[in-house]
Amino acid sequence: MKDTPASLSSPRSSVAETLVRQIFAGDYQPGDFVPREIDLCEQFSLNRSAVRSDLRRLVDTGLIERISGYGSRVRDFSEWNILDPQITDWMTRFAAPNPGIQREVLSFRLDVEPFVAMNAAKRATARDLVAIEEAFEGMGRGLSEGAPETPHPGRLHSEHDVAFHVAIFKATHNIVWTQLSHILRPSIHLLVETSNVSASDPEASLERHRELMECIRTRRPRDAFFASVAVLQGTATALGMEMPETLLGEVPQRLS
Repeated sequence: MKDTPASLSSPRSSVAETLVRQIFAGDYQPGDFVPREIDLCEQFSLNRSAVRSDLRRLVDTGLIERISGYGSRVRDFSEWNILDPQITDWMTRFAAPNPGIQREVLSFRLDVEPFVAMNAAKRATARDLVAIEEAFEGMGRGLSEGAPETPHPGRLHSEHDVAFHVAIFKATHNIVWTQLSHILRPSIHLLVETSNVSASDPEASLERHRELMECIRTRRPRDAFFASVAVLQGTATALGMEMPETLLGEVPQRLS
């Protein structure tokens, strides 16, 4: 069994959120066992019923599995209920340090968002374009001198960056994509916040977003597809990652 991280001894944090923080940070990898119930009871000064209830939250969201006679083991990323609101909330707060989770989210976005951008370029209304443009303008405020109120002066404004991508999802006017944009928001925020802080050339990133916006505004679906890929390539570079292998190639003729 792995050594128990020192932070697990703090009684001020719930058992569930403390374990989630350690799992997302990579202290417990898929296949590792987390501390036993009896050990968690002692560390957190809780009764067994309270500890078991917290562990049940992790079981219900797919993060761990209970193995009779052995304890609780972290499951593979692929088995997590990644779109569960509880998981996405935890991801927003705890997942940033974990490059494995970042790669999974980036790979998903690369598989999805270029096609979303393509459909937005076909269907966006004037109101959608205003929402995209307002979010874009907000992104650049942190780059302007005299904007100390932004979270990271000299960097893109991450909340507006997230709003930019969510607005593109909504511009598809597809009920599934529109609803999914709310569920995906924490996952998008996870990469945006980290990449915007670490980006070496935020002006270039802003220009890539501007090009994507222009492709949607001028009804160029094929160009919007590749502009979206370019935005995500910039995200990968800022995170120090190689782009995931994809089957991008040529845009399918039926969607071009």
